[in-house]
Amino acid sequence: MVKMKKIIFALLTLLSDMFALSDGDIVFQTSLSSQSKAIQLATKSKYSHVGIVFKEAGEYYVFEAVQPVKKTPLNEWIKRGKDGKFVALRLKNDQLSAKTLSKMKKIAASYLGKDYDLTFEWSDDKIYCSEFVWKVYEQGANIKVGKLQKLGDFDLSSKAVKAKLKERFGDNIPLNETVISPAAIFESELLEKVK
Repeated sequence: MVKMKKIIFALLTLLSDMFALSDGDIVFQTSLSSQSKAIQLATKSKYSHVGIVFKEAGEYYVFEAVQPVKKTPLNEWIKRGKDGKFVALRLKNDQLSAKTLSKMKKIAASYLGKDYDLTFEWSDDKIYCSEFVWKVYEQGANIKVGKLQKLGDFDLSSKAVKAKLKERFGDNIPLNETVISPAAIFESELLEKVK
């Protein structure tokens, strides 16, 4: 009986989280990927993955840059993160019109199937999670959610970060590469916490 109550509580919590969301919300989680710890250490944030929520046929999906860029049912996306936890942010004063949200969703959909960018280059050839979110907002709503940085602006001193950089770049780390991190989006003054 106790186990059943826990299951019911978990389902009710998930449902309440889902009803609090709106199209265009930005969701953050701690990924369980091999690069998650390095991202957390370099950016000094517990969040290492980010996506955008859109509703389709009555169900919420997270449009996200993984390999490849895809839309994932919200409940599956939540389960994939550490401890099934996530946080959602949206623009203050809920500033997105239906027309703008439609444009953003079309732009997000145009990236579906694109390869994930393991080297975090600022291009449209491949794309990483926070770059995807930033570009959908910038191209679809003319809003820059988060401050762009250079790779060299991050704390690259830990062993985990150094190892991941060596794996990806060898000895030629592009410290001047323009990047956007989940932390920079999370810290945007344009956003407020929903969940």
